[in-house]
This record gives sequence, C-alpha cells and structure tokens, in this order.
Amino acid sequence: ALPLAWDYSLNKDTGGGWVSSPWTFRREHMFLLPGDSPMGYRLPLDSLIWEPKGKQHNVHALDPHAPRTALPANRDRWRLAVRPPVTSDSPEQFERPPAADQRPSSTDKAYELIRTALCIEPRGGHLNVFLPPMRELEHYLDLISALEAASVACNLPIVIEGYEPPKDHRLKHFSVTPDPGVIEVNIHPATGWRELVDNTQTLYQEARLSRLGTEKFMLDGRHTGTGGGNHVTIGGLTPSDSPVLRRPDLLKSLITYWQQHPSLSYLFSGMFIGPTSQAPRVDEARDDALYELAIAFSEIPDRETTSPWLVDRILRHLLVDVTGNTHRAEFCIDKLYSPDSATGRLGLVEFRGFEMPPHARMSMVQQLLLRSLIVRFWETPFEGKPVRWGTELHDRFMLPHFVESDIRDVVGDLNRSGIRFDAAWFDPFVEFRFPRYGTFNIDDIEVELRFAIEPWDVLGEEVGSFGTARYVDSSVERLQIKVTGMLSERHAVLCNGRRLPLRSTGTRGEFVAGLRYKAWQPPSALHPTIPAQAPLTFDIVDTWNQRSIGGCTYHVEHPGGRNPDDFPVNANAAESRRLARFQQLGHTPGNIEIPDEELNPDFPYTLDLRTPPSHFGKVVR
Repeated sequence: ALPLAWDYSLNKDTGGGWVSSPWTFRREHMFLLPGDSPMGYRLPLDSLIWEPKGKQHNVHALDPHAPRTALPANRDRWRLAVRPPVTSDSPEQFERPPAADQRPSSTDKAYELIRTALCIEPRGGHLNVFLPPMRELEHYLDLISALEAASVACNLPIVIEGYEPPKDHRLKHFSVTPDPGVIEVNIHPATGWRELVDNTQTLYQEARLSRLGTEKFMLDGRHTGTGGGNHVTIGGLTPSDSPVLRRPDLLKSLITYWQQHPSLSYLFSGMFIGPTSQAPRVDEARDDALYELAIAFSEIPDRETTSPWLVDRILRHLLVDVTGNTHRAEFCIDKLYSPDSATGRLGLVEFRGFEMPPHARMSMVQQLLLRSLIVRFWETPFEGKPVRWGTELHDRFMLPHFVESDIRDVVGDLNRSGIRFDAAWFDPFVEFRFPRYGTFNIDDIEVELRFAIEPWDVLGEEVGSFGTARYVDSSVERLQIKVTGMLSERHAVLCNGRRLPLRSTGTRGEFVAGLRYKAWQPPSALHPTIPAQAPLTFDIVDTWNQRSIGGCTYHVEHPGGRNPDDFPVNANAAESRRLARFQQLGHTPGNIEIPDEELNPDFPYTLDLRTPPSHFGKVVR
C-alpha cells in the first residue's frame, strides 16, 4: 500500500504533483480488515495517527461548473514527493487524541497525513492495482499513464480496480453492473441522432453475441421485457449547457404533458406499475400532488434563467414516490442540481418509465418520441393544465384500447406541430405490451380478449424466513374484452354469469370493457379469503330470446393441468402455451336469466369479479 495523493502547492508550474507520507501503526505492521473485498476497501484507516478534523486529508469532488481545458498529452514521468514522516513521542497518541494545548498547529506541514493509498495486491493469479479516489480527471489519467509505463517496463500485465475516474464530460465511458435478474449497462451519452442510433444498435448486437437477451417468457407463455429499465437521460455536455437548467419551463411542459397523456406512462413501462413501482406517476397515490404541483409551476419562470438551482428547489419534494424517495419517480431529478454533492449537480433528468424493449428499433422509437417532445416544447412551451383523473386513471388507461387511442392523440399533436411522426411506429408496442389471448366469432359478432395492465400492490410487513418482508400482490389480473358488430339493444356479454359494462368506442357496433379477477390464491394477498376465479366463461347473450348464442373459455393455466416447470425456449413455444389456455367453447346452454348491469361509480369501465353482485347499484337495460 503506497499512500498517495495530489498536492496542488507542490509545483506551481505543473499544477502540483504526487505526494506520499509514511503510515505508522501501533503494532508496526498494517493489518487489513477481515473480508474478501479488494485490499483498498479493507485499509485500517481508523488506526492511523489522530488528526484534528480540520487537518484530515479529504478528497472533494470538483465542481461540475468549473471550467475545463483540453486534456494534456500522456506524461512521461511520475512526479512523487515524500513529505516528512509523522512522529509521535508517546504511544498514547494512537489511543486517544492529545490535549488541546499539545496538538500541532494547523500550519505544521509535517502533521499532514495522506489517507488515500494506491494498493497493489496479487489475487486470483493476477496483479490487481487498486486506485484511490481522485479529484480531477487529469490526475487519474496521469496515474494510469504511470501504471501503464510500469507494466510495460516490467512486462507484467495488471488489473485495474478501485474507485472510478472523476465525473468529467471529456471522458467517454460505459459501465456494466449486475442487478437482480438483469445486467445493467450504462452507455455514454450521444450528441446527435446518428450517434444515438449507432450506440443503440451496437448495444443490442453485442448483447446478442454475448448470449444476453432483451426479452423473456414467463411460465404461462406471456412475452414480457427483462424487467430492466431502458431509462433515458437528457442533459448537456456540461451542466451549464443542460436545457433543463437553462429553461426550467421545459421540465414543466414535459411533466404536464406526461400527466395529461397516461399512455406515455403505461405503454412503455414494465409489468410492475402503480404508486409503489420504480417509476410512479406524479399523480398516483397522492391526492394533493396536483394541487401542490400547480403552486410549484406558478413559481417557475417562463424562459431562460440564471439560477440553475431553481428547478431542484421547486420540484425536488414533488417528484418523489409515496415514501419520499427522489430516485423512484417517473421524472428523476437526483442529478439535476442537488446541493448534497458535486455528482448531483450534473444537469441531468432521468426518465424512468421506459422498460427495455425487445428490439433496437423499438428503443429508438422511444428515444425519438422523447427528442421530438423536447423540440416541440423548446419552441413552444406547453400551457395545458394537469388533469385530475382520479380513479379513471386506472379504470380506463389500464385497457389497451384507451392507451392506443391516447398515443395516437400524441402523434397527431406532433404532426400538427410540424414534427412528422407515424402512429404505426407504436403498433409493435401495443402488441408486445397487450398481447391478444384469443378471438371468436358468432355470426357477425367478434369478441377479442387481450391482456390488460394491473397495478401490483405492495402489502404490509410480514415475518418471513429471512426476516421482515413485504410481499407484492400479483394475484389479480385484468383483461380487455372488445366486441365488434354487436347490437347493444339486443346483445350482452356475460363473464361467469355477470354482465360486462360495455362502453362504446365511438365506432358503431364496437364496445370495450375491462375485467378484473383473482387468477390464483397465494398465501399472502390483499384479499386472502377470496378464492381463485378461473376459468373465465364468456357468453354472448341474445336478450330478446334469453339464450346464449356462443362463447369461449379462458384459463389462467393449462386446462388439462399440464403446467410446465421450465420457461419457453422461444417465441413459438410461448405462443403455444398462450393458445392452449383459450378455448372457443364452453358457453352456457339453455335459457339464461339476463342479469342487470352493475354500475360501479368508481370504475364504470371495469367489472371486478371480486365484488359481490349486489355490492353496487344496478341499471336495468
């Protein structure tokens, strides 16, 4: 371990140089803390000689707004100066701080102690070099250059580990980090559309060559994303160039537009949505959020401002989840202009509502949509007002029909603004996000069943085998039933004997409704006493003759009980599992007593089978 740090006062001509100082321990030798981490993480820094807090050596990150110059060429020598050793007259100084009158003055250079070290450790058949934290990128590159020169001179390869280089826009880098179930890859920012396309295509291609995928199949054959995010970050080359810091009204326009169009939140997200998800909407689970947001918006200036901290101060406590976590929000401004650290003042806004799509072109469509909206609101700020959706947010926009209709409104808005966008570009997202389970026809009537979104509730704390845990209730599922060619005065659609609240889509003879049901009964759920409500039997009923003219049956598992234990190997195997759960038979024979339509005032578009038929008022038709 070589104590090492940069001293700016050492050489004024070169801007400083490397310095070191001896480390003295009471037991003469340095004993690492127990563990299997790299050596640099196990240094016994608390066992070093005591120092006043004001004199301790600390590495502070450089202000991201500080001016930067062009990076110098590689240096051919390693500037190292050794400070005088730190002495101690009594071993007691290592046990407790000295008395106030015995402490060295703050100007005593001999008392300064370097607390960062370059660690060289043979481990696993390789020579590992642990880099200490550094303040400036020039220092990092200078040390790397010296290590490379030493490696070549000794003909000995080395493995670099330790602290990452300081944050600097002059350095392009990407990181690969293991995450639960996925591998997270953060790629370097792009300055133009062509570079962004090349980066995205290269990432997907390299992932495929590494036998990694951007999609997966569940046991029941459902085609989903990996669960990892496709988070998009916007900003500038430097924090001063960030469009969000220069124009606070741009973020205001984006938040308002996203709130008015729920399809932007639900079409590109993963399976886990809702107030306790990784990217909740600003109006989910907080009834007064829009009221407070309107007050905050009134304090944001309309055009450019010279106060970059303004956006963070106004919106930091509103762009959070229900627990106050600023990172788990649809619009994450953790790194916009946080006063906590220099790494929080980068002028960046992260859009966390995007899940990794299965194809590179789908990812580019997401990024193109975001870039188009930024261009639109930069030229003309959005002056709309937030919509108080209430329960209508989850009643309507969990269904694919209303999500698709809303995204087409967004496309029309962009086209009217002079930005050419094609609504067909979002068709793959609709088919991927809301797969079709089956379709059956009776005479001129067609009934289609599609997957719909269902928010997962986080339950209360329970004692598990490994301690306290909070389960996620995924036992409730939702379907969309779309009927075409039906005469509303004559026909009705029943599910397990209950009438669906069909609503007209605006097209003659076309109706849509949502259906919530309990698909399975886990040991811990929101309503543990309600049993599973599968299979689902659908009937098209002729109300004039009071009989079912046809129907179908949907199973949440294989109807013959042949539930697989392994995941599908490809899309064909997954599709076969989905098709096996849909049968074009099973309608109710004989005369049927037509039930009344149940009117749920909170969720008029959805029938919830978990509620008893007499729970709400009824409307006779």
